[in-house]
Amino acid sequence: MERLQKVMAQAGVASRRKSEELIRSGKVRVNGLVVTELGVKVDPQQDVIEVEGRPVLQEKKRYLLFHKPQGVITSLIDPHGRPVVADYLTSVHERVYPVGRLDSDSEGLLLLTNDGELANRMAHPRYEVDKVYLATVKGKPEPDTIRRLAQGVRLEDGWTAPAKVRKVRSQGPDTVLELAIHEGRNRQVRRMCKRVGHPVRKLVRTKISFLTLEGLGKGNLRELKPMEVKKLKAQLSL
Repeated sequence: MERLQKVMAQAGVASRRKSEELIRSGKVRVNGLVVTELGVKVDPQQDVIEVEGRPVLQEKKRYLLFHKPQGVITSLIDPHGRPVVADYLTSVHERVYPVGRLDSDSEGLLLLTNDGELANRMAHPRYEVDKVYLATVKGKPEPDTIRRLAQGVRLEDGWTAPAKVRKVRSQGPDTVLELAIHEGRNRQVRRMCKRVGHPVRKLVRTKISFLTLEGLGKGNLRELKPMEVKKLKAQLSL
């Protein structure tokens, strides 16, 4: 037996906090009865749960890594008909969705899941899940510039949190930097590098927490191993 709001979050209805609001507002029924108390426990395999009249389906939990190619939108649909992540999910029957975003100009690692609670914790700054990028930037950043990136730079939406930044190699007139950040601001790495005078030419996300791109070709998916799921949940206190 599990708390109702946890079951709802795991089913992808909403975050746990939003699920609690739905319960309090009388929009949730269990076995036909309206539930407004947060302490109610349910059996997701036996009890019939409805939110605003729609049944909550308990799908098999899926945890997938995807190597997003450049030019693909991190979305399940696009009104302009551009390539989207969903185009690569034809063999996945569950309703999975991307955790966080990766802009269309970038490539690299995305986590896809239908575990709403895990997805919300992955995106929450409190858990400080590192995301690692290889950024090919214009020019040759000086050591002081790299330290500035690591300490935090001021963007239009505020100062960035401290990051881990190191020079990987020179590449002709450009430089490859590795940056590890745990914030999830829109196009953050690109904006950070531009702010210090070294705009990004190419950006690849290589790692999310301990999960890497190793062995995963562009456009390919792989299921997380049970031990990887267990380790990720432990990191997120699930």
